[in-house]
Amino acid sequence: GIGLYCYTQLDVEAYPNPVAPMIEVITQPQGLSAEEVERYVTIPLETGLAGMLDLEHVRSQSLFGLSDVKCYFNWNPSYVEAQQRVINRLQFIQLPAGAQPQLSPWSAVGEIYRYVLRGRGYSLAELKAAQDWTLERQFRQVPGVVDVVGFGGEMRQVHVDVDPYRLKGHGLTLQQLSSAIGNANQNVGGQRLTLGEQSFNVRGLGLIRSLRDVQQVVVAEQKGVPVRVRDVADVAEGAAPRLGIVGKDLEPDVVQGIVLMRYGGDSLKTLQGVHEKVEQIRKYHLLPPGMTLEPYYDRERLVHLTTHTVIENLLLIAFLVYSAVGTVKDTLLVLLSIPAACAGGVFALLATRTHLSISAAMGFISIFGIAVQDAIIVVTYAQKMWREGRSLEEGARLAAERGLRPALMTASVALIGLLPAALSRGIGSETQKPLAIVVIGGMLVLALLPRLLQPPLLLLLHRGMEQRAHRSASERSPAL
Repeated sequence: GIGLYCYTQLDVEAYPNPVAPMIEVITQPQGLSAEEVERYVTIPLETGLAGMLDLEHVRSQSLFGLSDVKCYFNWNPSYVEAQQRVINRLQFIQLPAGAQPQLSPWSAVGEIYRYVLRGRGYSLAELKAAQDWTLERQFRQVPGVVDVVGFGGEMRQVHVDVDPYRLKGHGLTLQQLSSAIGNANQNVGGQRLTLGEQSFNVRGLGLIRSLRDVQQVVVAEQKGVPVRVRDVADVAEGAAPRLGIVGKDLEPDVVQGIVLMRYGGDSLKTLQGVHEKVEQIRKYHLLPPGMTLEPYYDRERLVHLTTHTVIENLLLIAFLVYSAVGTVKDTLLVLLSIPAACAGGVFALLATRTHLSISAAMGFISIFGIAVQDAIIVVTYAQKMWREGRSLEEGARLAAERGLRPALMTASVALIGLLPAALSRGIGSETQKPLAIVVIGGMLVLALLPRLLQPPLLLLLHRGMEQRAHRSASERSPAL
């Protein structure tokens, strides 16, 4: 019962996170070339972030309109501590106006759900708009989801193509035009207007909703005549310049979404919320008619595959045990040591706050074999004693004594050999630590609990068989 409760409290993962804390700082200075990004953004960030506690090295990349700085820490700090140290340093770094550094939510095991958006008759721009304005906002409401990233498609824009000759003919500048459009795209409040016993809220509605609204924006006034955007420029709907495309299978251009889980989150609980949100989107028709969400990667399938691997190995072990001991009751008696080993491994994972992953599953498979081996020694030796004419009590006692020393030696060797792996920190430690913790926890339980339970159970089962044999013999004797 305790083991089952501990299992329900575990975080189940497909594989452990093999990466030390890495904090990525992304900055998007609009319009700067790679050289200017390196000079005015990347180098100041590298200089300001250098020298942090437990920081091993900094790597950076500068592209057109993008600065990517990665801070690699050692295994001493937790992810939250490393993140807070970077945030504290960013407050004192001076960057060009409009350049706002942000922390990337990406992690090595953060991608838990991928999907593509399809819709017959919809353009790539419409699919991209549904991804950015509907799906991203819906998935962000799921507990445990830190970000939703969209790739592919066309980002819808309104293009204002300025005619320099018409602009110069009206005596205006490009800065005046840009400022006029920016100032017009907003609503403003005007307090209240009282008329008699009633009061009315005054609002100025200026949000741009169509191309005509852009064309009607007033840039300046000349001799009482307004100069509008349409007088100096052509307004049309377009898309942002594309720097790449996303393809899937034989489709050359699709719109894709990736749901990212927060660092250290529970993938199964987060995915449960994602699945419920997908059903809600379909039930209430939040997407435009004919547009569908098609998932093609779900971490839950990989997690279930990991747990099914353990079950398949357990069935194989049961078959091999039956072929070794020869009876169903002795087979069940041998297999009773496996739940005890599992309970010890699960409790060790929970006590150390370690995820149940494929590495931990390998540890469970290992202690399955050790538990069965120790139990087979007890059962087969007891069968040998009974065949030699020993009584049930004496045979069970001698078998328990015979199996005690190998069990204690095995547990001691496992503890001494795997303790460094369980306490290790560094490259590869996150993959070997769960295995070591499971084996140590299981062996500590196997060294004591089965030794106390196996002899009474063995005696109880075979005593019942002996009593039935005597009863059958007594029933047949009068007939003879």
